[in-house]
Amino acid sequence: MKYVDEYRDQKMAEKLAAEIRRTVTRRWAIMEVCGGQTHSIVKYGIDFLLPKEVELVHGPGCPVCVTPLEMIDRAHAIARRPDVIFCSFGDMLRVPGSNGDLFQVKAGGGDVRIVYSPLDCLRIAAANPSKKVVFFAIGFETTAPANAMAVWQSRTKGIRNFCVLVSHVLVPPAITGILDSPDNRVQAFLGPGHVCAVVGYREYEPIAPRYHTPIVITGFEPLDLLEGTLMAVRQLEQGRAEVENQYGRAVNPDGNPDAQRMIRRVFAVCDRAWRGIGIIPGSGYRLKDEFRDYDAERIFDLDAIQSPEPAVCISGQVLKGLKKPHDCPAFGKACTPQNPLGATMVSAEGACAAYFNYGRHLVALPSISGRS
Repeated sequence: MKYVDEYRDQKMAEKLAAEIRRTVTRRWAIMEVCGGQTHSIVKYGIDFLLPKEVELVHGPGCPVCVTPLEMIDRAHAIARRPDVIFCSFGDMLRVPGSNGDLFQVKAGGGDVRIVYSPLDCLRIAAANPSKKVVFFAIGFETTAPANAMAVWQSRTKGIRNFCVLVSHVLVPPAITGILDSPDNRVQAFLGPGHVCAVVGYREYEPIAPRYHTPIVITGFEPLDLLEGTLMAVRQLEQGRAEVENQYGRAVNPDGNPDAQRMIRRVFAVCDRAWRGIGIIPGSGYRLKDEFRDYDAERIFDLDAIQSPEPAVCISGQVLKGLKKPHDCPAFGKACTPQNPLGATMVSAEGACAAYFNYGRHLVALPSISGRS
């Protein structure tokens, strides 16, 4: 990709790492929020470039990973219905529910289809008027505008056999939830660049001083992550707690106003359950009441499906930055991408998947307790 190489320059990476070593005087735990950032950190060995005083811990920034088991089971129940065409992005098809995944639902006769945009579902609905077309609308604020647009256009075009199963979650309440936790160990955040490209970072500005915790909005390439880490370390060492924007080439303070208007037209803020974390107040989107005819949970009456999380999987602790994937006794053994016990092993942005795919299960690594 044009211009990407300049953000992967080894000599510049070594200079930034050396500057971090010169700057740091004590131990700090910094959480990268986004799962895409986690994969870049592990793929390029960014954490190995850092001095031992700086630890990167992985946050709840994978929307697939934080979708609760109960919602996965509800999606599977809908997908099994003979009158439904169930549409999803590809990363949801291998996420395990209580009884298999969407690939298995498809193999059992369910009409499950991968789409590249929620707007694809409108064409499918128009071509199949006798079926109810359901889109699994998960994600952070990043994917909310397109999902909102699909609902808006469906109503505008009079497409009545389309609906969405909504499981949208919001980043700022998750950050405050982590900081409010009695076992929190995070002292600074590398903020989610793609989320902030949509909604800006004004919502983060009250959080940093309130919790005296620096937040650096950061991109996804190696130099982005090293520079963001350096900016966070400088704040920590100087006793500052501000929002800074490392990702200026893609993010401005106010984000994308058109995308935000579309979100506000269709969605309202609600409480939302996060897998392995629990309910975080005001941390999700639901459809506004005027769009209730497009709400799959109402149409299919799914309240009876209640699914407890499996005790064997520690993904909730990984998502809160309390554990690393290799701290799990099942990691790379009973739990692999071919046989995942939790969403963090199968998602394209999951921390466990990143550790496995880039060979961290093949080397001895220190636990969090070993670095504290």
